[in-house]
Amino acid sequence: MAPVIGFAGYSGSGKTTLLEHLIPLLKSNGLRIGLVKHSHHDIDPDKPGKDSYRLRHAGCSQTLLATKARHMLYFEYPAPERDEPQLDECLSQLDHSKLDLILVEGFRDEPIAKIEVHRPSYGKPLFYPQDKNIIAFASDEPAPEGCLLPYLDLNSPQTVADFIVQWLQEG
Repeated sequence: MAPVIGFAGYSGSGKTTLLEHLIPLLKSNGLRIGLVKHSHHDIDPDKPGKDSYRLRHAGCSQTLLATKARHMLYFEYPAPERDEPQLDECLSQLDHSKLDLILVEGFRDEPIAKIEVHRPSYGKPLFYPQDKNIIAFASDEPAPEGCLLPYLDLNSPQTVADFIVQWLQEG
């Protein structure tokens, strides 16, 4: 299984923006990156009226749309039968043989290695004092007094990428 590292932070803290900058930096190190993102919103990236949309909505439980450039796999779950997605289930759907690292956004309560993304100006509480799986603290301001975690400048994605590459090498 490919190593997994999560990014924990409240909505608006900059997790997606950080990942958007991190992914190309990690790829430039020769890493093949996978991503699992949890969303509390219902999504449908398919287009109404397209063949794949029509066939999927005809009643398939699973639909794989395959093109030369990408594959998209849809799983349909009847609303009353489904709880929130489980990280282990999501991870099992990835082809780990083609990945060197999996980044996880969301799933902040899962017991995986995580980097906390925190903006003090938002006034939200910290995760790291209660979550022993947090291995680094990324912020746009200095780390809180007494924080013993490695501090990563949220405005310097290269610093975060370097930390992750080192973490992989030590892992």
